Amino acid sequence: MNTLTTIDELAFAPPLQQEVEDTTSDHALLEATRTGDQDAFAELVSRYRNQITSYIYRMTSDYDGAVDLAQETFVRVYRARDRYQRSYAFSTYIYRIATNLAISELRKRKRRKLVSLTGFFQPSDGAEPQELNPPDCRPLQDSELVDAERRNAVQRAISTLPEKYRAPLILRDVDGRSYDEIATILETSEGTVKSRISRARGFLREKMRAYL
Repeated sequence: MNTLTTIDELAFAPPLQQEVEDTTSDHALLEATRTGDQDAFAELVSRYRNQITSYIYRMTSDYDGAVDLAQETFVRVYRARDRYQRSYAFSTYIYRIATNLAISELRKRKRRKLVSLTGFFQPSDGAEPQELNPPDCRPLQDSELVDAERRNAVQRAISTLPEKYRAPLILRDVDGRSYDEIATILETSEGTVKSRISRARGFLREKMRAYL
């Protein structure tokens, strides 16, 4: 089996271009926000709103929910404006907040799903109830629709990954973040990030076998 080196090989959209390059300006805008400059904060929101919403959507597969969580991300940035540290890029800071919110939402969903299924799928041996996640066995569409279906299938496959693999994969292969920045966002080592991305790509390769 060939090693999957990027999800671009699955005809997924290319990594987003970094919209913000002047991190000093980001720091300056947040500093102005601290002094009550609402226009400065509005500029930060304008710079990051689309990419944060897109990232959360990739994590949760729920656009309306992603919009709400992106808004909550900026609310938290604003509330913590006096505690912000300039020791790393603002983009890293806001992605960490967005990641934590997205993972929290995914875990809430999992708990709700487990509770709803427990009565129907309670193991007889007293083990912990398991989440029901049946495979998608639907047949492929006609050939002219395969490309579109393939892209949708990649998103569905990503949505089945555990969050510890999903987040670094999206940050790297969709948002184009560096390994060291991802490690900072996820508060783990760069080696762990690379390992998890490698495993995530392997999982996607297996899930996407029918389309390759």
